[in-house]
Amino acid sequence: MTRGNTELKDLMLASPPLTLAAAESLTCGRVQARVGEISGASLFFRGGLTAYTLDEKVRHLGVNRVAARRVNAVSAEVAAQMARGACRLFDSDLAVATTGYAEPAPAAGVPEPFAWWALAHRRRGRFVALRTGRVECPGATRGDAQQFVADAVLVELVAYLRTIRDGSRA
Repeated sequence: MTRGNTELKDLMLASPPLTLAAAESLTCGRVQARVGEISGASLFFRGGLTAYTLDEKVRHLGVNRVAARRVNAVSAEVAAQMARGACRLFDSDLAVATTGYAEPAPAAGVPEPFAWWALAHRRRGRFVALRTGRVECPGATRGDAQQFVADAVLVELVAYLRTIRDGSRA
């Protein structure tokens, strides 16, 4: 994703420049590491938080405890709450978030790894866009699922940025 890294930087720094944050659970810092690999990332990347437990998602990102507990903190809505929370926590324009299962969890009825991702965008303190999606990782190892989801959310971020920067390139 080297070309993608350069494109992400170019899209983030186009006029008007945007800032980015990340909130991760399943990916355990892999999104932040990928962004941090970009030369000049400090020009747009505010930071990120890995929140593995429900308590940390609630405390730092404002996730609704009752609703999240019902789904073991794995849903499109939890990912969305995490992304919005990261925007607020890091005072960023954009944030991405991931939550899911990096391996099968039979007790939870999860036969294969999967994740939900979210992307939140705000302008002048108001959320103007929210995207979510699900990534399936059948047969993937724990590490492969984590990397696959991190890559997928960054691909979605670049696609979104293309859309808002130049609608014809979406």
